[in-house]
Amino acid sequence: MSLVRVHNFSVSLDGYGTGEGQTLEAPFGHAGERLHQWFFRTRTFRAMLGEEDGETGVDDAVARTWGGGVGAEIMGRNKFGPQRGPWPDHEWNGWWGPNPPFHTPVFVMTHHPRPSVEMAGGTTFHFVAGSPQEVLARAREAAGDLDVRIGGGPATVRAFLAADLIDHLHVVVVPILLGRGERLWDGLEGLEERFRIESVTTPSGVTHVTFTRP
Repeated sequence: MSLVRVHNFSVSLDGYGTGEGQTLEAPFGHAGERLHQWFFRTRTFRAMLGEEDGETGVDDAVARTWGGGVGAEIMGRNKFGPQRGPWPDHEWNGWWGPNPPFHTPVFVMTHHPRPSVEMAGGTTFHFVAGSPQEVLARAREAAGDLDVRIGGGPATVRAFLAADLIDHLHVVVVPILLGRGERLWDGLEGLEERFRIESVTTPSGVTHVTFTRP
């Protein structure tokens, strides 16, 4: 069976995966870009922008495993955009412009479904309601023999971990303190018992922690 994977998911030292106060201008709230500076410097990220520069090294080597073998993505509505409640219209199609970096079907979990949106490059956003198990079943059907990636945000990753549906979890611990926002680990006591865990700290100061189901 295909694997369920999380990659490049940054958290602060105090466990927050995003800051408080998300807006259109601040996708990560008061955290700004601090959780993801390590990633923005990599060649992997620069390639997503169509650029050929960027740093190589351990951060880049780990970051670039993000895409291989993935046939569908699942994300929460707050990763897709800052809107809450019923959609006022269908003009918003995500933070990523006309050619998002996913290039697969993407299932956006929301209590307020809307028509699917087909984007350039093979990305189609589907807006679905349901439990993690139900949404994963749809994503697996779309992915075929390939894996399913859980893209975030923290509440979505936490829900899939709580349901014991994740096989590979890559968390990047960033040496900052946010103090408020959305935490990843709440309610997951004993999580480490399910996984084989490896970690490496890089010159950028972040620690890559990988949880792999035995």
